[in-house]
Amino acid sequence: MPNPSGVQIVPSLLSADFMNLQRDVRLIEHGELEWLHVDVMDGHFVPNMTVGPPVVRALKRISSLSLDVHLMIDNPAEQLDWYLEAGADLVCVHLESAGSSERTDARAARPARAARAAGFSVSVTELYDPEPLAGLLGRIRAAGRLAGLALNPGTPAELALPFFNQLDLLLVMSVHPGFGGQTFIETALEKLRFVSRTAAAQGLEMMVEVDGGINAATAPQVVAAGANMLVAGNAIFGAANPLAALAGLRAAIDGQ
Repeated sequence: MPNPSGVQIVPSLLSADFMNLQRDVRLIEHGELEWLHVDVMDGHFVPNMTVGPPVVRALKRISSLSLDVHLMIDNPAEQLDWYLEAGADLVCVHLESAGSSERTDARAARPARAARAAGFSVSVTELYDPEPLAGLLGRIRAAGRLAGLALNPGTPAELALPFFNQLDLLLVMSVHPGFGGQTFIETALEKLRFVSRTAAAQGLEMMVEVDGGINAATAPQVVAAGANMLVAGNAIFGAANPLAALAGLRAAIDGQ
């Protein structure tokens, strides 16, 4: 599967068969990939729970693909070392969980129900204290791993600017995190344009990743907006033939 565009497709294991995870990983390894996306959810920061360090450690044993570990958790400072020790090659933390002492989300209004519902996510509109997040990114890089920062749909991309020099990757969420198979949020395109233009203007070789609602229709749009790492879950593992789905995504990207 040639890759003339240089854009990486990053399969998300959130949509894989967890009863046959090794089988699914082995299958897509034949798609000439470099990365796997591992969604870590704690049932607090997002309304779902997924995997922890033991699964990351097991994936590292069975696959030569690099692990892009996305921490959708409330306490990344306390848990970061678990994932570094488990073998994460890149750790992506959320600005909303690590970068502000003041957060707003749907849970404040309806705490019992919204915490368990799709379609909501934490957002931050002002960065009150950048130091905790800067320290967290520094810890990732000090461990010799790549550092990523994720932004939920309601968080302005401008809030990530103070951290650009510490980042290897910036992840723009194009759905509300917590569930697979959601519809792409169009406002993510302008965020991608802002991030990619700003990084280029600063001479940074930062990866620009997008996650959520990526398929053959949306993939060319996000690439045109500046994304070069495309996380795709349901579009790959939800297909009858994941390898054919990968090829279709690649063709859509390269033919834009």
